[in-house]
Amino acid sequence: MLLYNKQKKNAKGNRILISVTVLGSAGPIRFVAYEEDLVASVIDTALKCYAREGRLPLLGSDFNDFLLYCPSFGPEALSAWNAIGSLGARNFTLCKKPEEKNVVKEVNGARKGGSFKAWINKSFNLKVSTH
Repeated sequence: MLLYNKQKKNAKGNRILISVTVLGSAGPIRFVAYEEDLVASVIDTALKCYAREGRLPLLGSDFNDFLLYCPSFGPEALSAWNAIGSLGARNFTLCKKPEEKNVVKEVNGARKGGSFKAWINKSFNLKVSTH
């Protein structure tokens, strides 16, 4: 019976301790994951742990808005569908995806998508500062 329980526990694979550093946060988040867990589920778990601990800055809960990097494997983000244990690394960095810039389009001579401050500056030829 004891042998059966040990085999059942190890059926999913080996567990590993993962350390995820969130940019802008005080320190890393550490939690246990299985080697076969996908990168997407590791990001989701890291975000849940981050929120549970009440850390700042507030990040949100959508794992699609984040990228996971492994500093020892270069500057490319990890694919969300890879197994986390396939890399052999245990330390990762979590970053928010860069926001796409607001593209200004011209339709029949009228601009769409610009900001109100830019419109005021252009209309009155003034410089309105934000501070």
